Amino acid sequence: MLRAIDRDLWVAEQPLRYFGLSVGTRMTVIRLADDGLALISPIQISAGLADQLDQLGEVRHIIAPNLYHYLFAADCKAAYPAAQFWATPGLRTKRPDLAIDEVIGGDSPSPWPGLERLFFDGFKTLGPGGPDPLEEWVFCHTASRTLILTDTAFCFDESFPWLTQLVTKIGGGYKSLSPSLLERMATSAKDTVKAAAEQVLRWDFDRVIMAHGSIVECHGKEQFQHGYEQFLGCVL
Repeated sequence: MLRAIDRDLWVAEQPLRYFGLSVGTRMTVIRLADDGLALISPIQISAGLADQLDQLGEVRHIIAPNLYHYLFAADCKAAYPAAQFWATPGLRTKRPDLAIDEVIGGDSPSPWPGLERLFFDGFKTLGPGGPDPLEEWVFCHTASRTLILTDTAFCFDESFPWLTQLVTKIGGGYKSLSPSLLERMATSAKDTVKAAAEQVLRWDFDRVIMAHGSIVECHGKEQFQHGYEQFLGCVL
């Protein structure tokens, strides 16, 4: 069910296992400056969740922010057929069966009033078949000073099962905002990642919401910087 985070900002969560680990997944809901709703990284829309969303406003945008977080987008589009389904460009090639309305681009003003976006270039993740491009867009909700990530950083804590805690203590992302071992092993274009991280740090944000892990409510910018400096081995 929806959980209020700030004015015009909510999240909804559901269980998810990845490589056998319980990591959960999270959808971010934003009421835009034009009163329409944008859903970033949609999860399964239950009847109860749909009722809550309908009370907030009209769902106008469904956003698949990278090449992994699209599993529930088609069902979400079916529930809200009038909404525009946005996706990172490579998803049209990866999943040509999906009825994508628009690809996310960065050369024009934001199509979502009050929500900025940035392509986090150079990042890869280690999937079942080997390193894969992540092709992730990250967002900043300017009114609440919130950075919204999907798989470019994680932050797990003691609220997660012991095995998830153990693996993230070893591989990264336990009580720190940073990429996981999967990204560390797969990503080689660190100069490109460094440039993207520096662009993120130009935004004014304090809170960080990510798709997996616990929300960082304060000092998120400092934690993001520290985590990426450790990952890249340089000062940002």
